[in-house]
Amino acid sequence: MVKSPTAKSWFPYALLVAAAIALDQWVKYLVETGLAFQEKVDLVPFLALYRTYNTGIAFSMFSSFGDTGLVVIAAFVVAFVLYLAARTPPGHVLTRIGFALIVGGALGNLFDRVTYGHVIDYILFHTPVWSFAIFNLADAFIAVGAVVVVFDELIGWRREAKPSSD
Repeated sequence: MVKSPTAKSWFPYALLVAAAIALDQWVKYLVETGLAFQEKVDLVPFLALYRTYNTGIAFSMFSSFGDTGLVVIAAFVVAFVLYLAARTPPGHVLTRIGFALIVGGALGNLFDRVTYGHVIDYILFHTPVWSFAIFNLADAFIAVGAVVVVFDELIGWRREAKPSSD
């Protein structure tokens, strides 16, 4: 069987998606089996582990949509990001890496939602008087992936915007 160049060019990104999902699920397994539910474990003064469950999306938004609605939203987002990735030229490696991280993180959280009916969160940034939303590695992959995509697009835009010297 002859592989198309397109399939071969997507292999590293598919591998990154699989690695992100595997790492996310492995860490969540460790959290589920080794961290007490809703008991803060301080690591440093501003960072703690705190296992809890998110029944919504990003800061518990849309929790009223129910499991089926949230699965549909997550599947739509993954499909849209894959569509954008497919339209990204092969030379935009950083953008494709960013899309792969977004898809890997989204699928990691989607797996939780389908399997457990919630997403397992466990990272808490805080101060004595303030705390950030609790999140997980999949959320970090999504955020980092989005920053990478925006950064690469801005670099590309600046590159294209430079006037040529004749």
